[in-house]
Amino acid sequence: MSRLSVYHESTPQLPNKVLTHAEDIAATLAEVGVRFERWQASAPIAPGASQEEVIAAYRHEIDKLMSEQGYVTVDVISLDRSHPQKAELRAKFLDEHTHGEDEVRFFVAGRGLFTLHVGDHVYAVMCEKNDLISVPAGTRHWFDMGEEPHFVAIRLFNNPEGWVANFTGDAIAKNFPPLED
Repeated sequence: MSRLSVYHESTPQLPNKVLTHAEDIAATLAEVGVRFERWQASAPIAPGASQEEVIAAYRHEIDKLMSEQGYVTVDVISLDRSHPQKAELRAKFLDEHTHGEDEVRFFVAGRGLFTLHVGDHVYAVMCEKNDLISVPAGTRHWFDMGEEPHFVAIRLFNNPEGWVANFTGDAIAKNFPPLED
């Protein structure tokens, strides 16, 4: 189930509120400029589907978003517990960072925890199958895929180079609850 936990940065073990209804999550995140939506596939997706099959199943929504926001590149990332670099990838994404462009992810399968640091609040967004999140350029955040990752996500980019992070050097991410496997 999708979930949003909102914390004050000074109380990382005690959320101010926890939301589980998609409409409430979307409205709360919209207040800080973050887009959150639920999408449905236009065709069933079989386990192990290729990047092309996954993109084809969501082509209408992808094209609409690319047209609206000017994204130029789309791809699919798929990680599971057998990935040989899962620990290194997790460590890289867990450090607070920003991007010079929006970070857009749509979860086709599995889950991941996007945590946003906006002002003096922290928004921990548990994204699961059918969730789209768009984190605006310049927003401090980190991503936790867990020790035993399992997710397939469509990624959209303004930058043809793909994922380029600017690490903040702030250790705040270590203070907040990680994704529990």
